[in-house]
Amino acid sequence: MLIYHGSDHIIEKPEYGKGELRNDYGRGFYCTENVELAKEWAVSTGKNGFVNAYNLDNSDLIVLDLNSNDYDILTWLAILVHHRTYWQRHSIAEEAKDYLEKSFYIDVNEYDIIRGYRADDSYFSFAQDFIMGTISLRKLSYAMKLGKLGEQIVLKSSTAFEHITFKGFEDAPTDIYYDLKTQRDKDARRNYRNSRQSDDSAEDIYIIDVIREGMLPGDSRLKI
Repeated sequence: MLIYHGSDHIIEKPEYGKGELRNDYGRGFYCTENVELAKEWAVSTGKNGFVNAYNLDNSDLIVLDLNSNDYDILTWLAILVHHRTYWQRHSIAEEAKDYLEKSFYIDVNEYDIIRGYRADDSYFSFAQDFIMGTISLRKLSYAMKLGKLGEQIVLKSSTAFEHITFKGFEDAPTDIYYDLKTQRDKDARRNYRNSRQSDDSAEDIYIIDVIREGMLPGDSRLKI
């Protein structure tokens, strides 16, 4: 597998144990298979960046694919709740976060590789709306596919770091890719606003329904 990491510097040998604890999936090395997305992520501060390319041999690695049919979107959301610290404070939101973490959380530190959504500004705001009870699970699932904001691959274990080989780098000029990143986010937000105006259904599930009904992983009602 060829993966890319956008950064403000060249990283020939990524180091295990580096990175922020409060990232989407905790501490790890965050990459993507999409080189264009990596270039956008590389210029997120508005400065020129680099895309580092690596070969990843994922044979014999334990992979958690949160976008597979084995999981629903609430598993991803529970992991995000566990690692991200900033959430809007509201009575239902507090109860929702507690319920999701208690019922749907998976310890990502038991895996070598994580594959799942990237909760940048847009995705995080969509997730917050669901936690606050203002959008349904159906609309959240739709929102996560807007703007093609990207799927990421995260190296979590020391074993995973031993399975990558540096292949080189490309420049990521901010005068090109910062505008592309901004436009992608704007498109996602615009489409999301339009989707919120669409009619709800009596069958739609909200976070309060998940809590009241005691829904758990594998519940067929959560397969949207």
